[in-house]
Amino acid sequence: MRREGEHGSRKHGDGNRGKTERIGKMSEYVNVVEIFGENVFNDAVMQARLPKKVYKELKQTIEEGKELTLEIADVVAHEMKEWAIEKGATHYSHWFQPLTGVTAEKHDAFITAPKPDGKVLMSFSGKELIKGEPDASSFPSGGLRATFEARGYTAWDCTSPAFVRQDAAGATLCIPTAFCSYTGEALDQKTPLLRSMEAINKEALRLIRLFGNTTSKKVTPSVGAEQEYFLVDAEKFMKRKDLIYTGRTLFGAMPPKGQELDDHYFGTIRQKIAGYMKDVNEELWKLGVSSKTQHNEVAPAQHELAPIYAPANIAVDHNQIIMQTLKRVARKHGLKCILHEKPFAGVNGSGKHDNWSLVTDDGINLLEPGKTPHENVQFLLVLSCILKAVDRHADLLRESASDVGNDHRLGANEAPPAIISIYLGEQLEDVVEQLVSTGTADHSLKGGRLMTGVRTLPDLAKDATDRNRTSPFAFTGNKFEFRMVGSQDSVAAPNIVLNTIVAEAFQEACEILENAEDFDVAVHDLIKTNCAEHQRIIFNGNGYSDAWVEEAKRRGLPNIRSMVDAIPALTTEKSIAMFEHFHVFTKTELESRTEVKYETYAKEINVEARAMIDIAAKQIIPAVIKYAKHLADAIISIQTIPGMDVSVETELLKETTKLLRESQTALKTLQEKTEAAALIENNERQARYYHDEVNTAMEALRKPIDQLEMIVDKEMWPMPSYGDLMFEV
Repeated sequence: MRREGEHGSRKHGDGNRGKTERIGKMSEYVNVVEIFGENVFNDAVMQARLPKKVYKELKQTIEEGKELTLEIADVVAHEMKEWAIEKGATHYSHWFQPLTGVTAEKHDAFITAPKPDGKVLMSFSGKELIKGEPDASSFPSGGLRATFEARGYTAWDCTSPAFVRQDAAGATLCIPTAFCSYTGEALDQKTPLLRSMEAINKEALRLIRLFGNTTSKKVTPSVGAEQEYFLVDAEKFMKRKDLIYTGRTLFGAMPPKGQELDDHYFGTIRQKIAGYMKDVNEELWKLGVSSKTQHNEVAPAQHELAPIYAPANIAVDHNQIIMQTLKRVARKHGLKCILHEKPFAGVNGSGKHDNWSLVTDDGINLLEPGKTPHENVQFLLVLSCILKAVDRHADLLRESASDVGNDHRLGANEAPPAIISIYLGEQLEDVVEQLVSTGTADHSLKGGRLMTGVRTLPDLAKDATDRNRTSPFAFTGNKFEFRMVGSQDSVAAPNIVLNTIVAEAFQEACEILENAEDFDVAVHDLIKTNCAEHQRIIFNGNGYSDAWVEEAKRRGLPNIRSMVDAIPALTTEKSIAMFEHFHVFTKTELESRTEVKYETYAKEINVEARAMIDIAAKQIIPAVIKYAKHLADAIISIQTIPGMDVSVETELLKETTKLLRESQTALKTLQEKTEAAALIENNERQARYYHDEVNTAMEALRKPIDQLEMIVDKEMWPMPSYGDLMFEV
């Protein structure tokens, strides 16, 4: 199999400035500049609608973390409401990201209680803007909240702009918020993300001050999250109970053609899909999401969308909007968008490549090596700190990308392996080698010219290094690309981890350098030490090879192949100490997340197992019995004709009944294992039982049934095939 998608997030782009006009009946030009952000309460809208004093106070809150007074909030809320009503909004919602992996929202209308004359007013106060109160007992908390303790709070994240979403429910003002319990613990993805951003900002500023930078006031993690997804026909989707219940196919034989011809990747986008992508782009642009790149991915029916970079918390919000929009727009086109990491066995799964860098408020990228990286001391220190952070916390970074669906993807010769390593490329690897072997780096490999051999084509500037699509954590010019993240996951978790582990490495570096007698010598020694001690994490070769598995083992790098095995990384002594030190998570919050993850794993596998039992018992086995009877009747009928050979029919019947018996036996085993799993009370033990026993039983049931699909008459098979789903879109 091949690697996942090639394209990363893009940084620049201009919209079409022509007027919107219809071109025949096929399409229309869209003035991107005019529509971009039209449904966002962004800085331009705030500046235009808010009094200068209020705008200044709000900007200070956003940029400096200054406390927002209720008086100011009331003015902001009023103008936000008026703006939203002009967009057709009747309701508002605190839009938050609980530990379910999706967004949550409760809609409240702007209307007040009727006046004596029976009329109502439209009202929205500063208090309602700043704080909401959803039922915290109904969301995963890992034991932080008892079921009878319902109070929880949502708090406005004013650094992520509010927006109006227009859908079948009408128009709703969505206010990005954090979500915490009555006792203050984070019950969401946003709160620890914001905490981690504060941590990396503090330590990164400390570091660049040592190099004489006195002008930058803020360092922000900049993130671009590529999104892969599948599109299938909605009617065919609804005929597959496994897709409906679990988001992936639990049964399915490979079609005659898969992805072996590579003709889908970057191929011409079909008209129906192009129409869908056009609508997705327009919806996203209106919401201020800078959808930039779109293309066909490697697998049939697989596609990718990549946005332009944004601050980490906004990028996380945008990715949630992207996933919602992909699904919502698909319905309008008679399609279903599948975000599961592995909807089809045997073809490439879907990931979400998290492109991460550190950028100052005045435009300096701390991961920009320049033309001569061996001379860029600040960059080399930052790089060496990242090497140290990833090596020290490889288990934690692996855990941040773990989910049930990703277990089918990671390490399966199509996605990054389950082993964390860093790809630097030839140029930077050479610089590191110089530092480790000689103590100094005196040169950097140069790019060259790529000769096309065609007179009418220009010779191309050749980069000093290639790219490696098998690496889970690859340096790609001025950013790192973390390629492990699952396609249906929030990108909050990996960015929380990246921000915090790098903040820790920066802090340790600053403590050494701030107390050094000779800064130049100390920084040189520190870079050399970091590179030498953590060189093992660097690997530029084929991450899919068996040889790398053995080499990684020799180096002492962890190979964590499943979500269940990854979860304990959250509560190791080093993880707890680090997260508590930087006030990102408390020990209690980490323990609660561990419980949530074990519980989530058990629940999802339970749903999959029960779906398999239901489908096999009620649909597939009856269909196979019907087919077997059809064969038996045919044999009896043909045998009435003297001299006729029924060996083919008999062989088919024997094979069918053999596989039918295997299926029935496997079905009973799966039923028994699933029932036994439900009786286990401890979350960790239950999750491990589902992983070790129930998963094995599911695979045993799938094998004979997939073989039967290749035998049974297609007209008798009770559900659309892989070929129907992937090629008939």
